[in-house]
Amino acid sequence: MDEEEIPIDENFPLFSKRSKPILTPTSNSHIPKALEKFTDLKTPTTTTLTFTDLNLSDWALETCKELGLKKPTPVQQHCIPKILAGNDVLGLAETGSGKTAAFALPILQKLAENRYGVYALVITPTRELAFQLADQFKALGSSLSLRCSVIVGGMDMIEQGKVLMSRPHVIIATPGRIKVLIEQNPDIEAVFKRTKFLVLDEADRVLDVGFEEELRVIFKCLPENRQTLLFSATMTENLQTLLELSANKAYFYQAYEGVRTVESLKQQYLFIPENLKDVYLLHILSKMEDMGIRSAIVFVSKCKTCHLLSLLLEELDHSAAALHSHQSQALRLSALQRFKSGQVPVLLATDVASRGLDIPTVDLVINYDIPRHSEDYVHRVGRTARAGRGGLAVSLVTQASNITIPIYKSKL
Repeated sequence: MDEEEIPIDENFPLFSKRSKPILTPTSNSHIPKALEKFTDLKTPTTTTLTFTDLNLSDWALETCKELGLKKPTPVQQHCIPKILAGNDVLGLAETGSGKTAAFALPILQKLAENRYGVYALVITPTRELAFQLADQFKALGSSLSLRCSVIVGGMDMIEQGKVLMSRPHVIIATPGRIKVLIEQNPDIEAVFKRTKFLVLDEADRVLDVGFEEELRVIFKCLPENRQTLLFSATMTENLQTLLELSANKAYFYQAYEGVRTVESLKQQYLFIPENLKDVYLLHILSKMEDMGIRSAIVFVSKCKTCHLLSLLLEELDHSAAALHSHQSQALRLSALQRFKSGQVPVLLATDVASRGLDIPTVDLVINYDIPRHSEDYVHRVGRTARAGRGGLAVSLVTQASNITIPIYKSKL
C-alpha cells in the first residue's frame, strides 16, 4: 500500500484529516432485585487537599509517599473520608482517576484497626481486573502483612476452597466462581459472616442482568451491617435506579454527568472499506515507533477475530499477544504479563481487557471493531490517557459497522 495515500501531520501522524471522535450515552435497563439502595446527594466542589487532610493513618500516608501518590484525586478526596466515617458510597469518575485507591485505602485503614478475615469482599467482572486489584491492594497494604486472595474462574476449585477457608483479609473475585464455591461447599458461607466491606468495582458491569443470580447467592452470605461500596466510570440505568430507590442515605459522588472520556485523550476515527481494515491496522502498527508510541491495545468484538489477527501479525513478523475468553487462564495471564513487561508492544484483546487495566505504557487504543454501546467505548479508550497522561484512540469504521454511537465533530 502506498503510504502517500495516508495524510500525516504533526498533531497526529496518522489520518488526521479524516479523524473525529465517537461518543454518546446509552444504558441498560435491567436491575437485580437483591441490590442495596443508594441516595443521590449533591456532589460537593473539589478543593485542594492532601492525603493528610483525609484522616489517613501515618502508615497509609507513608505508603502513598512510597508509591508516588503525591495528592489525592477528586474521587479520593470525596470518597475516602465518607468511607472512613462508615457511609455506603457510590462513586462515579473517569477511567484512570484513582478509584481503586479511593476504596482500598480506607478499607485497609479500618482493617489495621481490627484485623480479621474475611474483612472485605471485592467483586469485579473480569479475571484480569481481579489480579490487578489484588496487586494494588498488596502494594497499598504492604506494611500490614496483608493476606489478599484472588478467586476467579479457570483455576483449581479445590485449592480455591482451601484458600477461602483460611480466611484471608481481602478476597477479590469474579461473581460466577464465588457462587459455585458457595453452592458446592456449605462451610464457605460462614466465611463471609463477619465481612465488613462489600465492593463492586466496575459496578455498571457487575450489576448487569447477567450477574443477577450470582449476586443473589453472594448477598445471602453477607451480614446486613456491612458497608457497600460501588465504583464505576459510567452511569447506567441500574445505578440510577439504585439512587432513586434509596433508603439508607448513602453518599453519592459523581465527577460528571453522562458518558465522558478524559480531556487528555485524543479521539479519531477512520472511515475505510471493510476489506482494507487489516491493511490500515498493519500500517498504524508499523508507525508506532515513528510516533513514539510505546505500546498499543487493539480491541475486537469476537474471540475468533482476535485469534485470526494474532495469526496474521505472527505471519508478518509483528510481535503481539492475544487475550480473549476462549483461552485458558494460564494463557490469559501469560499474554497480559508479556504485554505489561514490554516483551510485546501490541495486545490484541476482546472486551475482557476493556475494564480497569492500568498499564502506564499504553499510548494508543485501536477499535478494530466498533463496540455496541458507548459505555464499552469509554472503557476501551480508558486504557490510555490515564492519571493525567496523554493518549490516542483510533476507531476503524466501515460500511459494515453497526454504529449505535453518533459521531460528533472533534473539539481538538
